[in-house]
Amino acid sequence: SDVCSSDHARTAPDYLPLDSYTASYLVSSYPALEVIVSPVVAPVSYVATARTIMSAAWYGLTFGAGTFVATAAGATGSTLAATSPDAITWTSRTLPVQQRWYAVGYGNGTFVALGVTAAGTTTTVAATSPDGITWTQRTTPSTAIVSVAYGNGVFVAVGGTSGLTSPDGITWTSRTLPAGITSAQSVTFGNGVFVTVGNGTAVSAVSADGITWVSGTLPVSTGWIGVAFGNGVFAATSGTSGTIAATSTNGIDWTARTLPTTASWNPMTYGNNSFMAVAIGSTSAASSSDGVTWTARTLPSSSNWGGIAFGNSVFAVVSNTVGTAAASIAYAVTATTFVLPVVPARFGTTAYVKAT
Repeated sequence: SDVCSSDHARTAPDYLPLDSYTASYLVSSYPALEVIVSPVVAPVSYVATARTIMSAAWYGLTFGAGTFVATAAGATGSTLAATSPDAITWTSRTLPVQQRWYAVGYGNGTFVALGVTAAGTTTTVAATSPDGITWTQRTTPSTAIVSVAYGNGVFVAVGGTSGLTSPDGITWTSRTLPAGITSAQSVTFGNGVFVTVGNGTAVSAVSADGITWVSGTLPVSTGWIGVAFGNGVFAATSGTSGTIAATSTNGIDWTARTLPTTASWNPMTYGNNSFMAVAIGSTSAASSSDGVTWTARTLPSSSNWGGIAFGNSVFAVVSNTVGTAAASIAYAVTATTFVLPVVPARFGTTAYVKAT
């Protein structure tokens, strides 16, 4: 498709105007434009099904190399991990040392697990695995970690006021988050940057490398727990009971959004053209294609849902209440329409995209 300017009218279907009056167009009519323009997606199904996992307090959950990997914590720590190809059948795995494994992530062919000691204090232990099955103990600077993400060739982990970076999950370096981040709870990667949010503050933090951070401002000071990236947008949710959410295109400037149900919203993720958030101590879930408009969903049971991840066309959810509760969410959407962006044209002309 080509963008051009013209001083005389050009007509559809060969040319579509890139102005403020552009209407919505069917994807089926202009399939080539779906590749370069984010379509408006419409849900066609939502099916949440109760599943069973080994009994533990599950906090960490990620997807990579065709596999979901979950890690457990518990009051006295755990050596338990679990893997599943489909979020239905889970297999027990063993981590190299007992601790509260809060964070697990995947990048560059490696799963990385981190956390805190059984007493909740800092630890120097991490673990890596190529497949989520066989784990190798690693050493980190003394840091309490609750979330980890991968991007730009580096793992970035956060917890409290501190962070870690590693190129490979083996060698780790301590980093410092900006002032105002008093309890970092979640980190994600998108648009070339890492973004983290914290509990009980209106401050976010943004970094391209996990080393140099700049601060952003969230709409309110609350218990920001979840953050995820998708469809060009960062979305954040709060663990403080309410309906507050927020979106940002850069992780610095945020706009308040409203969730459909009052709840303590904990983890969230993005997959299959949708954000998916779940609440702790509740059956509440919510989905959104853009982080702006949310639709209420229902989980198969009420539990302290502690982790969520997307892979193999399904969302997986695990609980940090000691027990066997887990769930899978089959959520399908279809791209139906798109709205072309507004492109400034030269004076006296109109900008067009050649659609065929």
